[in-house]
Amino acid sequence: MDQNQILTEIQYKAIRSGGPGGQHANKVSSKIELTFNLNASAGLTDKEKKRILLKLKSRLTNDGLLILQCDETRSQHKNKELVLKRFFKLMNSTLTIPKPRKKSKPTRSSIEKRLKSKKIASLKKEQRSKPTY
Repeated sequence: MDQNQILTEIQYKAIRSGGPGGQHANKVSSKIELTFNLNASAGLTDKEKKRILLKLKSRLTNDGLLILQCDETRSQHKNKELVLKRFFKLMNSTLTIPKPRKKSKPTRSSIEKRLKSKKIASLKKEQRSKPTY
């Protein structure tokens, strides 16, 4: 993933933000909408594009656009920083391949501990029953 190339491909749009803020919210466009065209990206390899398509299928539009929004602060610049950080965090988490899990045998002590706790539980339930005369 070439971050500098991707930075040039990202498009930003400032929109009026809803929510609290009174008059300020009605006249200032502080909400930022980040748009990234995955299909037309030159900063990603074909393998990375396939992985992103697979992982972020529900977040992409039909045209292959990833759209993120941020309206957390009243500052347009801070919102732009936040949405950019969120975008790269999302990309990095999507592109990292988790290590395959290695199966392991339970230790002897863990088996004994489990059996002991089962024995205690069964005794406890056995003692709840009515005594036989």
